Amino acid sequence: MKVGRYAVLLAARDSEFVERVYGGYFNVFVAAFGEEGERWDLFRVVDDEFPDMSELYKYDGFVISGSPYDAYGNDYWILKLCFLLQTLDAMEKKVLGICFGHQVLCRSLGGKVGKACSGWDIGLRTVKVVKDLWVPSFLEELDEMPSTLSIIECHQDEVFEVPMGAQVVAFSEKTGVEMFVIGQHILGIQGHPEYTKDILYNIIDRLLDNNSIQRDIAEKAKFGLETAEPDRKSWEKICRDFLKRRQNSSFS
Repeated sequence: MKVGRYAVLLAARDSEFVERVYGGYFNVFVAAFGEEGERWDLFRVVDDEFPDMSELYKYDGFVISGSPYDAYGNDYWILKLCFLLQTLDAMEKKVLGICFGHQVLCRSLGGKVGKACSGWDIGLRTVKVVKDLWVPSFLEELDEMPSTLSIIECHQDEVFEVPMGAQVVAFSEKTGVEMFVIGQHILGIQGHPEYTKDILYNIIDRLLDNNSIQRDIAEKAKFGLETAEPDRKSWEKICRDFLKRRQNSSFS
């Protein structure tokens, strides 16, 4: 039986907190999306560490992390990442983009991203799932697919326009594109299905300390975290089913 092989394309450097508590963001992703017996590799693309192009065929799927960098920036590693994502799309490899990953995936394939007009979105956000259109087969696997799902958000950029051939499958009152798909091999999610509450609490404190967010925004986000829970199990199942479900020759 073939053992699944996946790669995390890490677009952020580990915070002291995540390093101490989880051993790094890579472990956070594997804990959320990985299963026993699989092989997961780490490429710190933010530090210009990329998979060998001749080795891409060996992988079943790729996950692009969030990042403090702008997905529309022209840093060398971001442009290099865009080229890699275009290559993976051409190969029809499974690619899951999270937050920055969602945005840079969109940019790479011809969509538009930029600074959100409504400012920061931090904390718990309820997203609405579009159910009256075509639904990818990996979403059909979610038992009684709910019409709304709560997810942890932490972003000030967003997708303005999805690439040609993409379909928006979730939105919120704050962000028009919370999740999009292209066929069965591309999935972008604006929120953080992999985040635990304590990771976001730490991020909020750090953003507050360096004056990146205002205190009222921080307090509102923390209050939301104290009074509700993200639908982590549902999001993790969506991501695992996407990465590991065999692709069909046609939509189902």
